[in-house]
Formats: sequence, structure tokens, C-alpha cells
Amino acid sequence: MVRPANDSPLEVSCPQCAKRVPWLPESTYRPFCSKRCQLLDLGAWADESHRISGESAMDEADIETLLAQADKDAPLS
Repeated sequence: MVRPANDSPLEVSCPQCAKRVPWLPESTYRPFCSKRCQLLDLGAWADESHRISGESAMDEADIETLLAQADKDAPLS
């Protein structure tokens, strides 16, 4: 991000193409420069090209195993 000088609006780089985007209410797709860049980014999340790092989520089999183990360890009273 670039610091605004006096009355200049804050500008950020479009995450998709790096074009400068003024951070104003009129900038409909901010932080993206256009609908195209916004949709390209959304598509990357949808096909899992973009991911948040961390441990992978448990799948259904892992949950069933944990529930079965919990049933054995501590019966409900």
C-alpha cells in the first residue's frame, strides 16, 4: 500500500494484476481493479490454487474414528 499524500486517496495494488487502485467508494471492485481480476481470484480459490496455510481439515472418516473412540473412552451417563 502507498501512503496518501495530503488529499490523495490511498492506493493499493490489485492482487491479480498489480495495477494501482484508489481506495475509494467509487472503486467498485477494490482491492481489485476490475470485475475480471475479481473473478480470476475467486476462481483460483474455487479450484484451490489459493489456500490458507495450516493443517489440513479432517475428512469424514477421521471424524467417524474420533467419535467412535470417544464413545469407547467416556460413555454418557
